[in-house]
Amino acid sequence: MQALELATLGGGCFWCLEAVFDELKGVVDVVSGYSGGHVPNPTYEQVCSKQTGHAEVVQIAFDPSVISYREVLEVFFTIHDPTTLNRQGNDVGPQYRSVIFYHSPEQQAVAREVMQALTQARVWDNPIVTELVPFERFYPAEDYHQEYFKRNPYQPYCALVVGPKVAKFRKQYFDRLKRTV
Repeated sequence: MQALELATLGGGCFWCLEAVFDELKGVVDVVSGYSGGHVPNPTYEQVCSKQTGHAEVVQIAFDPSVISYREVLEVFFTIHDPTTLNRQGNDVGPQYRSVIFYHSPEQQAVAREVMQALTQARVWDNPIVTELVPFERFYPAEDYHQEYFKRNPYQPYCALVVGPKVAKFRKQYFDRLKRTV
């Protein structure tokens, strides 16, 4: 196995992103957390107050010999709406912004290429507003947020929001799932 790479991505509620990326071949670990703000070690309540500057993100450790960073981003752009500023559905606020925190100049270049290709293909009616910024710091979210969907599939938000996103992902990327679910 090659050395693992990291991707740090925000696209709405981290429960949704974590639930999808956990099932993707080549992904070794997914941790929900916070990035992009100015408050060290923020709590969920602080991030939700919209005063810390942090986004809810997932930090994905993946094996680039199995899945490329480009492929990680392609999945990312199919599981959230990158055209809505500071919101995903009913989740509103800067903590829900669409953002890519790149870990290297190579990741920055790939992210630009992917966003440019999606823009040229006119995948969405509105322009992509995903922020592309250098990674600085990641703070893992509280333990109860980790593997949230897996542990709470019938919680109302999970059943109504996360579940349908996971089902759409499974259908679209069936051949890329770690196992048949």
